[in-house]
Amino acid sequence: MIHLLSKVNAQIFPPQSNLLHHHSTDPKSRSGSPSSPTKSQMGRRQSDPEATHCSTPVLLLVGLFSCSLVYAFLSVVLKPNSPSSFSEMESLAMVEQSKVESDGGCCRGIENLELWGAAVKWGSEFKFNSSEECCQACKGMCSGTDGPCLCDSWVFCGNREACGSKFGECWLKKQKDTLSPERQETGKTVSWTSGIIFGRGEGIVGLETPYGTLHIKLLPDCAPHSVAYILELLQLRHCAGCQFYRAESRGESWDSEGNHIKDASFGPPFALVQGTLEAQGATFKELPTEFCPTLKRGSVAWIGSGPEFFVSLANHEEWKKEYTVFASVLPEDMHIAETIAQLPTTADVWNNINVSVLEKPVPLTLHRIKTSRGELTTNAK
Repeated sequence: MIHLLSKVNAQIFPPQSNLLHHHSTDPKSRSGSPSSPTKSQMGRRQSDPEATHCSTPVLLLVGLFSCSLVYAFLSVVLKPNSPSSFSEMESLAMVEQSKVESDGGCCRGIENLELWGAAVKWGSEFKFNSSEECCQACKGMCSGTDGPCLCDSWVFCGNREACGSKFGECWLKKQKDTLSPERQETGKTVSWTSGIIFGRGEGIVGLETPYGTLHIKLLPDCAPHSVAYILELLQLRHCAGCQFYRAESRGESWDSEGNHIKDASFGPPFALVQGTLEAQGATFKELPTEFCPTLKRGSVAWIGSGPEFFVSLANHEEWKKEYTVFASVLPEDMHIAETIAQLPTTADVWNNINVSVLEKPVPLTLHRIKTSRGELTTNAK
């Protein structure tokens, strides 16, 4: 097996609580589990003999100094509203920090999968005892804030019997397109485990609604199967049937930062917007439960095995790790989720739980986001 530039372009994988519930097309059959210089500053008069001797260099210095002040002023006041300035980069930093604090540095891949790509570390000379160590090695090459990751995918052979002399090999690779990784082989006969890593400003997709686009950062190192499904949806170039159908505000139980208010109830309302991410005409295979991050404000998680999902408007520590968190909304987009949570609803009861169902479901469109050094720009359709 040669781990070099791939000649194969393919998708990464083949399709694969009581407070939250699955939704069906029949409203009655819902069941399941569940953010200017003055004159005095112009130097001496030229009629002064001493001033005549020194006027040129003095004026030059004053001119240079003035230009520096003007440049500094304009660079602050007229600074373009670039996504790579405070809002985008700060929000990405907040998402990354929140993930580190909540997931404890989880690092997972998918078994029986061999990703292709350009090798940046050769496994024959780079070995570990576990896939997690291999994953962490790749993540260690993707910890900078300037430019793309040096490593964005890894392949590990961890089955001693099946791998033979290749046991422990850890191949670190670089993909041409991190949202469409190249695969070599997949299936039960494949002895490799593979995963992808998204650096800061990478792995961001858009959930477009009539009220704005929710930019979400995917978490493949925590929920690789879930992220693989999202990447498949991107390949379809449509998400007909995807929508939000339930919306509940933070009420009087959580503050604007998602913190629970002392002595307040835990709902209803339950501080979330719920929907489905299943494209009509596509076959959906239940996703495995993938534990890692706890639910925080902005978390995007599956209900059960999907495709029902929700965006959390609050920090739901009380739900512990009951739901698979596979993405996180960038903080500056949370106002869009909050807007949806304020739309007109009707009361309903699901499995003895009072819920609020949107009078008009909010349609969703899933699309790629082009990134460059942390800057976000939507691709033209």
